[in-house]
Amino acid sequence: MDRSEFRHHGHALVDWIADYLAGSERYPVLARVAPGELRDALPATAPERGESFDVIFRDFERLVVPALTHWNHPGFFGYFAITASASGVLAEFLSAALNQQAMLWRTSPAATELESVTLDWLRSLLGLPPTFEGVIYDTASISTLHALAAAREVAVPGVREAGLSGRGRLCIYCSEHAHSSVDKAAILLGLGHQAVRPVPGDDRFQLRVDALRSALDRDAADGVTPVAVVATIGTTATTSVDPVADIAAVCRDRGIWLHVDAAYAGVTAMLPGQRAHFAGWDLADSIVVNPHKWLFVPFDLSAFYCRRMDVVRRTFALAPDFLQTPEASRGVKNLMDTGIQLGRRFRALKLWMVLRHFGAERIRETLARHMSLARRFAEWVDADPDFERVAPVPFSVVCFRARPSRGVAPAELDAFNERLLDAVNASGDAFLSHTRLNDRFVLRLAIGHLRTSDEHVSRAWELLREHAASLAGRAHQPSPL
Repeated sequence: MDRSEFRHHGHALVDWIADYLAGSERYPVLARVAPGELRDALPATAPERGESFDVIFRDFERLVVPALTHWNHPGFFGYFAITASASGVLAEFLSAALNQQAMLWRTSPAATELESVTLDWLRSLLGLPPTFEGVIYDTASISTLHALAAAREVAVPGVREAGLSGRGRLCIYCSEHAHSSVDKAAILLGLGHQAVRPVPGDDRFQLRVDALRSALDRDAADGVTPVAVVATIGTTATTSVDPVADIAAVCRDRGIWLHVDAAYAGVTAMLPGQRAHFAGWDLADSIVVNPHKWLFVPFDLSAFYCRRMDVVRRTFALAPDFLQTPEASRGVKNLMDTGIQLGRRFRALKLWMVLRHFGAERIRETLARHMSLARRFAEWVDADPDFERVAPVPFSVVCFRARPSRGVAPAELDAFNERLLDAVNASGDAFLSHTRLNDRFVLRLAIGHLRTSDEHVSRAWELLREHAASLAGRAHQPSPL
């Protein structure tokens, strides 16, 4: 593709993206395709001869776009709602063009140093002390994996060289509501899935510190070695907040690595009114915060902070001859030494540009607005006799379910809520997700998109009430919002 052709298609593509970001509401949030529909519409083999970009892009619009679930739709309320902001998209465009491979300082001084500077900015905004050094991974699952690998290095001296054979039983402790990445990390690190101890939560879905102490005492009596405790600020299902300060005290007294998963809610530490949720997180050994979740950075970018990055480097650093460079003797830190990956993308560029383009003030205002919308939705749920809220709302996620006052037997409520979820998601105007709490099927509405407004949240509530009434065999009464 020559320069003029690239410019032509590039301009057209930017126009398409600009229209998409401004008008994603013209698409149904949830893709309306059957499994295998896109695959069957495409040739089974790659073309022998190259095709024009015009033809390729027409197929993108005709075949690929209808099979997209639009996370950049302001009516996307599933999982953790995210935004690919325009400044982040432009940064991603630049990153792809520059094609940096930031394994060594010399292979990209800019990517290496900008990552350090940008993560320092973010760390300062979050109120964490400078003792935390940062590095960027792709997702929180990988950040947690690296944290637990470093914790294993501390708990089992010599494990890097000798492995785990004959080292006895090892254990990782976390809330029963912790993310499944803890389980996957235990499996991948050779500890086994049975090494994960789910600690019971209280009626607010927060880890019970007394139960943690009891689990540690029982395992110590059985000769089990603790590797780490994982505390969560903003659990996946309910966004509950574990008592991190109390957990940190337990870990300090017993010499156990503490990892804090704040992947979703960590950015709210920027808000003075939210600081109580983060009491004690500065005592952790490692922390993960995901700017691609609620900081308007295009997926993927996970910020990992560690007070003991020397242990992380001791766990992973390995430099064959062809990767040894003279800069190492001058104190340069190579990103390849902080993880399993050798190759590293220039992810810091998009975080740097987003932080500069938005500014901390606008970020705080947007986060506060999202949490205000969530509280308003929770108030509607609380005021409606046909719905119930089933968890606190510390951030921007509301867990609730329909509980019609008549027409639905208690034993049928799970199936009723499943049908309700399917009906709302089929509307094309909103997309919600679900979880199970206390063995009940629960709906989740997560607010986090830049363009989500009162109108979108109100529309979701109307859809819920309308379909709930229809499924229960009653006439729908419009909500007096």
